[in-house]
Amino acid sequence: MTPNKIEIINFSDDLKDAIKILNYEWLEKYFRVEESDIRSLCNPREEIIEKGGFIFYAKLDDEIVGTASLLKKEEYIFELGKMAVSEKAQGLKIGTLLLEHCLCIAKQNQIKTVILYSNTQLESAIHLYRKFGFSEMKLEKGRYERADIKMGKHLL
Repeated sequence: MTPNKIEIINFSDDLKDAIKILNYEWLEKYFRVEESDIRSLCNPREEIIEKGGFIFYAKLDDEIVGTASLLKKEEYIFELGKMAVSEKAQGLKIGTLLLEHCLCIAKQNQIKTVILYSNTQLESAIHLYRKFGFSEMKLEKGRYERADIKMGKHLL
C-alpha cells in the first residue's frame, strides 16, 4: 500500500467552497459560525486574497482535506486563520504541514509577525502552535466570540 500523498496548493476560484465547508465543519462542532466567519468564508477572494492575504489547501490524493490562511492585518502583521482539517483526515499531520507552509510563505513575503486567535479547549491546536514557537499575547476584546487566547510569533 502506498502512503497517502498530501500536497499544499494555493487558492483558486474553483476551490472557493472548500474553505467554507472545512471551517463550518469544525466551527459548528465546537462553537458557532460568527458573522465575520460567514463574510470571509463565503467570499474568500474578496475578503482574504484581494486584501493582501493568502489561502492554502491540503490536498490528499484528489480531495481537499485541509485549509489555512494568512489574513493581512497590517503591512507586516498577518493573522493565521481559517485553519481547518477534515475529521476524516485528522491524525495525518495535515495541520502541521499547513502551519509550516504558512510560516514559510510569511518569511518569503517579509511578514514580521504572525498572530492567531484560538480557544484553549482546542488543546492539540494550542500544543501545535507552542511547538512552532508561538507564545501568548494580550487578547483584545471582541475579535472572535470563541477566542480566549491570542498567540504570536515574530519572524524577523
